[in-house]
Amino acid sequence: MKQSSPSLGQFIDRLGNRLIWRLASRSRTVETKVPLVSFTFDDVPDTALTNGAAILEKHGVRGTFYIAGGVAGQVEPDRTLISPSGCQELEGRGHEIGCHTFAHRSVRSYGGALSPDLDRNRQFLEKAGVSRAPTNFAFPYNAAWPLARKTLKARYATCRGAGEAINRGHVDPWMLKSVEIRQPEKHARELTRWIDDVVADSGWLIFFTHDIADRPTPYGCRPDTFDRLVEHAVRTGCQVVTVAEAVGRLGWGGVR
Repeated sequence: MKQSSPSLGQFIDRLGNRLIWRLASRSRTVETKVPLVSFTFDDVPDTALTNGAAILEKHGVRGTFYIAGGVAGQVEPDRTLISPSGCQELEGRGHEIGCHTFAHRSVRSYGGALSPDLDRNRQFLEKAGVSRAPTNFAFPYNAAWPLARKTLKARYATCRGAGEAINRGHVDPWMLKSVEIRQPEKHARELTRWIDDVVADSGWLIFFTHDIADRPTPYGCRPDTFDRLVEHAVRTGCQVVTVAEAVGRLGWGGVR
């Protein structure tokens, strides 16, 4: 979920993103004749399971759910976060579980304490019954940080930010770009244009969102809108895959 108001910290985080996008080496290539689309969820409200996962499964595909164990089960005014048993259920239904830190803080804020936090999230998932350790990561608040890259690269095949772009050509696997599914609903419904774009010029389109609810937060959408996006991707010939599946299809198995 995004932070609510601009701040000096947000400005620094945005600057960190720009530095990485400009200066980091693009060490892998997105080479695919078939357009790839991934649907991902951050924080993972419980409706991402009850509605989001169910819609993906209806179309015979799966998604990637980035879990932050420290907020699991948390009840907020407009949403409830997924429970530990929900994490296990997602994996059991064939979805990928990714890491979103444990405490759900900007990676810049951890300093030298990022590794213990990532360990804690892995331990949370193990205790919840998730059998596979996460191999992919999403930045809380989509805020990367140059000094955290060494730690993240040692643990994860990819890291996902925002960027509102399709991944094509030479890319940085630890700063993948994605497109947000958010309010207003009219905006969310018009995101089929991104699918048409990746169909016309193959690459890897990653969507991210939060809740899938009849009354969504500003960072989610309605079930019918999400269903429309998934259906459009499948119908137009995209391969809808988890992030881990895309890594495999692109031949990035030794990405680290």
